[in-house]
Parts: sequence; structure tokens; C-alpha cells
Amino acid sequence: MRPRTRLSALLGLSAMLLAGCGIRPTEVPTEFGAAPTRVGCALPRTSAAPTQPPVGGQFAVQIYLVCTSQLVTVDRTVTLKRGQSSERAVVAQQLLAQLARRPSSDEAQAGFSTDVGTRLRVSGPAAGDPSNALRLSTPPDDLSPYALAQIVCTFANSKMTTEDGDHVVLGGPADDPLRDYECTDAVKARPGTIPAPARTVG
Repeated sequence: MRPRTRLSALLGLSAMLLAGCGIRPTEVPTEFGAAPTRVGCALPRTSAAPTQPPVGGQFAVQIYLVCTSQLVTVDRTVTLKRGQSSERAVVAQQLLAQLARRPSSDEAQAGFSTDVGTRLRVSGPAAGDPSNALRLSTPPDDLSPYALAQIVCTFANSKMTTEDGDHVVLGGPADDPLRDYECTDAVKARPGTIPAPARTVG
């Protein structure tokens, strides 16, 4: 028997044996066990801050944390003295402190994290700055992409820190240039690779 004929005969015999066992030779097994679970980025309702500011100087706020490489809002509560809710720099510092705070056990279990450092501070406008400017103790360019996106989107999302929704004017210390940063849907979806659009403020 020629080698080619012998090979054809062996292939045909193999196909017959597989068919006799009820197995299709062209199929591959698809059962590999349970699919891996994906973090839901959802918190129990009991851990959320109230939707309305309660009495006693406490205010419900939202901050942006990182979850599955995206920015997701989390409810927190901050305490402000009478009249401080109108002081942009004071509110901004409270929000920044919340961003720097270690996520709670519920938040960590849901996959939330933060890239904002605990030493970062924020202050109001310097001499000659526009009234809506905020200055960080570290130049924005020196922050990680995630940290800057968290700060920009958290400040821009708060009516107490910005007068123009989705925008916030930020700069670093001293003569660091001010920029008008925008929190876009693209930034929220991919904060590690898509920087917040910014234009220099004269």
C-alpha cells in the first residue's frame, strides 16, 4: 500500500472510531468551569451617604474613586462649619481629604481605590488669579494621571467648588500656570490613558 493511501485509510478509520463513540472530531471542549467574576463597583445601600444634607454641618458629597481602571462616583459625608459651604477652598480641601482617605472595607471589597496622596493640599486663588482658581501644593503635571483625573472630576462635579459644570481651574504652587481642566466621559472611562482636556488660563 502506498504511503498516501495508507495515511488516508488511517484518517478514515480514526473518523469512524470517533463517530462510533459519539464524538465530533471537529469540535473542541467548551466547558472550562465557571467564568471569572468581575468586580461590580457597587456598594451596599447602607454605606452610602444621605442624598440630602443632614443637620449639624454635615453635607453629602460625591467623589471619584478608581474602579476597574475607570472613575466611579462614591458618596461621602463632610463636616463644614456654618458659612464654610460658600468658601470654595475649604470645600475643596474637604473633598481632597476624602479622595486621599483609604477606601472603607465595603469600598475596597467592591474594588475601589484611590491614587491621591495624603500630603496633597489645596488653597484658593493667589494674587492675580481669577476668583474661581484653586491651587494644589503639587503641580498638576507632577500628579499621576489617575490622581489628576480624580481631582478634576471631583471638583468639577461639585457645585460648591466650581461655577462651571464639568470644568475646574487648577494650578500648582507659586507661579505654576493655571489651566482650565474639563472632566469628560472619555476621561472617566479611561483616566489612565486619556488626560483631562486643559487650556491655559491667562
